[in-house]
Amino acid sequence: MAAMCKDRAMDVANEPRHRVAVLVRDGMLPIELGIVHRLFGRAKSAEGRLLYEIVTCAVRPGRVPTDADFDIVVDAGPEALATADTVIVPAAHGSDTAVEGRIPPELRAALGLIRPGARIASICTGAFVLAAVGLLDGRRATTHWDACEQFRRLYPRVCLEPDILYTEDRTGDHPIFTSAGVAAGIDLCLHLVRRDFGSAVANSVARRTVVPPHREGGQAQYVERPVPDVGARSTGRSRAWALDRLGQPVTLRQLAELEAMSVRTFTRRFREETGLSPQRWLTQQRLERARQLLEESDLPVDRIADEAGFGTAASLRQHLHRALGVSPSAYRRTFRRGPV
Repeated sequence: MAAMCKDRAMDVANEPRHRVAVLVRDGMLPIELGIVHRLFGRAKSAEGRLLYEIVTCAVRPGRVPTDADFDIVVDAGPEALATADTVIVPAAHGSDTAVEGRIPPELRAALGLIRPGARIASICTGAFVLAAVGLLDGRRATTHWDACEQFRRLYPRVCLEPDILYTEDRTGDHPIFTSAGVAAGIDLCLHLVRRDFGSAVANSVARRTVVPPHREGGQAQYVERPVPDVGARSTGRSRAWALDRLGQPVTLRQLAELEAMSVRTFTRRFREETGLSPQRWLTQQRLERARQLLEESDLPVDRIADEAGFGTAASLRQHLHRALGVSPSAYRRTFRRGPV
């Protein structure tokens, strides 16, 4: 048995690291490049082994202007995309013609080097690049709230979801992930780490970076509003109350009464604060609880469904498949595969 454990440890130690390629362009936002390197670069196994290899590349290697008062020097060219397990396209300001519905031929050719099955993600308006080459046609996507109207006009075939922090769509040849504004890139990167190596690794990265491992709601709560609702009461107490009772029936009327609001006022205020309807938010929290139990416990699926508030295993399967495209058993096999 000891020999088997030792062999397993050696196999794990020899596994190749997940390769992430970040494709930067003129006018890039340094903070978005930093997010990728910081979060993926902090992901380690229990034994301290780095889990990702990150390479920054450009269509033309060399000096790349940023939207700040400095440039960066990129050594790798587009060939780095051909060997990547994940390709990330951050936003770029100034010379980004993708937000005008155009894309340079050399950028289109570079994206064509991505190998079949590789994961592709965008941060902020990087989604315009993916849409411009047709990668988002018929698929779910999001981008910065301030660019959603332009995005919808240019790319009507994309299923744009403007109210959420990030999307996941696994229906095509490439799994596609998109995120909203800059900070939502943090949420997306943590989500990808969690998908790859489980919540323990993602939570460790979040703690080291001093960011929450998961933020509630979507980007609708950050949209500029011409007339702020000064002095409005929060719905935070009802959310805390619901989180303590995920395994029990929770009604909209109960939540509204806790805040001494009408159902209509509560629903409007809740959406303003979280970016989601109360029911969608509650379902999201129940899914997070179910995922945690699938990853960290040996409870049977029907028990997990009950404790997370879905009632039946069939209901949990339906919700998890709709959200992630997998069954509870498949999810558990992925994230309870043993030490990384």
